[in-house]
Amino acid sequence: MYIENVANRDSPPAVLLRESYREDGKVKKRTLLNLSQWPADLVEGLRILLKGGHAVPSEGMTIHRSLPHGHVAAVLGTVRRIGLDRLLGQSEPRLRDLVLAMLASRIIHPTSKLATARDLDAATANTSLGRVLGLASVRESELYAALDWLGERQAAIEKTLAKRHLNDGTLVLYDVSSSYVEGRCCRLAKLGYNRDGKRGKLQIVYGMLCAADGCPVAIEVFDGNTGDPSTLPAQIDKLKQRFGLSRVVLVGDRGMITSARLREDLQPGGLDWITSLRAPQIRALVNEGHLQLSLFDSRDLAEISAPDFPGERLIVCKNPLLAAERARKREDLLAATERALTRVQASLRRRRKLPGSAEIGIRIGAVVNRHKVAKHFRLAVSERNFTFQRDHEAIAGEASLDGIYVIRTSVAATELAAPATVRAYKSLSHVEHAFRSLKTVDLKIRPIYHWLEDRVRAHVFLCMLAYYVEWHMRERLKPILFDDEELGQAGPASPVAPALPSASAEAKHSSKLTAQGLPVHSFQTLLGDLATCTLNQTTIALSTPISANIVARPTPIQANAFSLLAIDPNRTQ
Repeated sequence: MYIENVANRDSPPAVLLRESYREDGKVKKRTLLNLSQWPADLVEGLRILLKGGHAVPSEGMTIHRSLPHGHVAAVLGTVRRIGLDRLLGQSEPRLRDLVLAMLASRIIHPTSKLATARDLDAATANTSLGRVLGLASVRESELYAALDWLGERQAAIEKTLAKRHLNDGTLVLYDVSSSYVEGRCCRLAKLGYNRDGKRGKLQIVYGMLCAADGCPVAIEVFDGNTGDPSTLPAQIDKLKQRFGLSRVVLVGDRGMITSARLREDLQPGGLDWITSLRAPQIRALVNEGHLQLSLFDSRDLAEISAPDFPGERLIVCKNPLLAAERARKREDLLAATERALTRVQASLRRRRKLPGSAEIGIRIGAVVNRHKVAKHFRLAVSERNFTFQRDHEAIAGEASLDGIYVIRTSVAATELAAPATVRAYKSLSHVEHAFRSLKTVDLKIRPIYHWLEDRVRAHVFLCMLAYYVEWHMRERLKPILFDDEELGQAGPASPVAPALPSASAEAKHSSKLTAQGLPVHSFQTLLGDLATCTLNQTTIALSTPISANIVARPTPIQANAFSLLAIDPNRTQ
């Protein structure tokens, strides 16, 4: 480390504490502390100390507190780089900073608002987040007020995000998920199709709009018993009215974009779309002769038309790996059902009192419906027992469509060729990845404890903004994460084939090392590593004691991460 005087035009020179380091064979320097406000004698004393002199005794520096800091610098630095802090507005700086604190906490250590207040408060802080944002004392009630303030600005923020990431003619990905709610006081919380596997729990439903690359743009909360297709009209209105997009291509799964929604919402709204057919519709195409399965003896993709879908393109795909997986799963379910039925037969034989055909039918129904394979069995029930056997004809009929799926779209072939259409539909996996991050891996949106309807909406929106920041961080950090930085750049020749990892990704997975020979991280373990780059509150016992915040010197891994993020961890304000 050394002290350097930097000319500052007509103002006095800046006095900076700096250190030099080597990167890619080049000598660079970073600023550790601005000493411009120090008295000249203190600066000179520190200069002597750095040169190996004895300006102060060895016990002259006291570290009062060390706070995990590197992950805070990474998140807040990304927030500032992408302009999200300016997007929140400048009218209420305290509320804005509290929102930024909750957003960063959601990425660093997702927890309840009460625990977040403890993490941010100067007296109980477990990171440098509250200190960097200058929050001092933080109460839980303040966080709720900031959350309400954020909810009032959701529409304006989403509109700005749409301007950044969407334009006319672009692909827009849309999907729906749900999360369970604790308690029974929220009006949005209803019983519905529970994707979390929490039987008997009330839940909310939310739908997310993403750009074609998976960057989140908007999110909306619905009652917990809302069906997926029922959420679509609100999204169409949002795209056309709030975002001012006259033409986009909406991509959604077959459970979302149904024939009724096409007829009543998308077509009147003038939007193009990409979705897929349900299994009964595919079976009807085969039975009516519009889809010849022999087409796939030597290919995996074919474009057809059918009278039931006028003015639409049908792109039929066959994935052999998917076919094999479905066949394996069907056989496992059939075998499991046969074992269960055999146990029921054995228990009926042991009973002294004959049960009767009605009771036997109830027990059989509970078994064959458990794995939803009743259609593949032939059952004969008597007063004392029953027999069963597989319906091989029905099984063969279903197996003939294994691996077959049909993409359905209104986009002309001149605008989007068949392979590009298939890739566009498969890009819905970006939204699925977003939901995984929101719900389980990173941000932990659930369980939801809020009671007020608007506060639940604001909580979900806050989690979406946190994922927006995480998405930008992951894009830059891919070289040192297990993520594949080359994914999609040179995909397989056929869009139907599964995407294979790039050579660089396979090298990272096999060696667990980056191209620079440093350990590869997951996103969460990298945040944990960065946290060990601490912010140290110190007092230097010079002739006039002076307090300073000194950031620990980054390790090579941490320095690499900060470089990729274009962030200086020493900038604590």
